[in-house]
Amino acid sequence: MNHQGLDHLAIAVPSTEEALKIWRDRLGFPVVCSEVVNGGAIRLTHLDLGNTHLQLVEPLKPDHPLQAWLAQNGPGLHHFCLKVSDVGTSRELLRAAGLAGEATPHQGTLGKRALFLTKSATQGVQVEVTGA
Repeated sequence: MNHQGLDHLAIAVPSTEEALKIWRDRLGFPVVCSEVVNGGAIRLTHLDLGNTHLQLVEPLKPDHPLQAWLAQNGPGLHHFCLKVSDVGTSRELLRAAGLAGEATPHQGTLGKRALFLTKSATQGVQVEVTGA
């Protein structure tokens, strides 16, 4: 995989508005974009940290898997994401390296494609790649 650096750090939150009171209002990180993706299932809000983005990830549907994650862990760091030039090509390289399993790309922010690596292959660390 030919990564191009860190794309974002993602924090799972039960409420984007409550999280913005901390990250935007108290710490001063400006909002870059906010959108609802995956058929209304999740809100992704990006804040500019200067050298990368902080992504607030809010599940909007009661049966979304992130709801169970939040119930177990509370708000907090969920994953980090690396930039790649092409998610499809990276997927094949990651599969060959035993890191992607049967993972399928999903919609990321601003129309980008994204893919989660197999957590058990990264010692329990949730890693995502995103790009075209």
